Amino acid sequence: MKKLLLLLLAFTTVYAVNAQIQTPAPSPSSKVEQMVGLTTVNLDYSRPGVKGRTIFGDLVPYGKLWRTGANARTKVTFSTDVAVDGKELKAGTYAIFTIPNAESWDVIFYTEYGGGGVPAELDETKVAAKVTAPVYPVPFNVETFTMDVNNITNSSATLEFIWEKTYVAVPFTVPTDAAVVASIKSVMNGPSANDYFQSAQYYLAEGKDINEAKKWIDKAVEMTKDQPRFWFLRLQSLVHAKAGDKAGAIAAAKKSLEGAQKAGNDDYIKMNKESLKEWGAM
Repeated sequence: MKKLLLLLLAFTTVYAVNAQIQTPAPSPSSKVEQMVGLTTVNLDYSRPGVKGRTIFGDLVPYGKLWRTGANARTKVTFSTDVAVDGKELKAGTYAIFTIPNAESWDVIFYTEYGGGGVPAELDETKVAAKVTAPVYPVPFNVETFTMDVNNITNSSATLEFIWEKTYVAVPFTVPTDAAVVASIKSVMNGPSANDYFQSAQYYLAEGKDINEAKKWIDKAVEMTKDQPRFWFLRLQSLVHAKAGDKAGAIAAAKKSLEGAQKAGNDDYIKMNKESLKEWGAM
């Protein structure tokens, strides 16, 4: 019996040593992935809360380097080269340090992104870019520190910071146009109907050479005439309208409408009818 009690005591002791209590992190980690044009932007940061404290000018002093969050260094990764407020930043991962002030923040992209906290002193050789962004007041309290990528276009976006009653945004641009144009030129050596369609779609969306877009979409429609695609014809109508060819736009829209009706695609039926009405054909 004594041996049995000792054995049970040993098992109890091992279980107590190995057992771990799980509690929520005071500043939970967060990961954000966002496509901007053809560039992937990843954010990796921790999210402290206000918790009844005064943040900026107190917990986070004005004029001092801040790690921009909590725990490990806040990191941003760009899959391509970008320009931050006009300053070139190579593809890669950076720590984001900030120096908050009442009217503006200095935002620093730092090549040494490992570890936690801020360096005792910034190494200027590791400062890849430094920009100043204005502070905008928020008319309500944001409890949890938040970073995001917003105001997204094909070629630009803003990196945003919001906490307590403070909002800061850093604009950046991505080299989408150069990449797309290079891709278009490359595939035009032997393009498919989809290549012509996508190229025309991009040129229309970005306000580039509409006559070139017209040639491409006409070629795409011609290549698929045995099995007409109503979405190709829809784009053809829009490109022709933009190029000033109203008759061609109406003809293409009618064909697209017919195809959409056969396919039962309500969205394209609605869009084509609206365009035909706008162009005086209904």
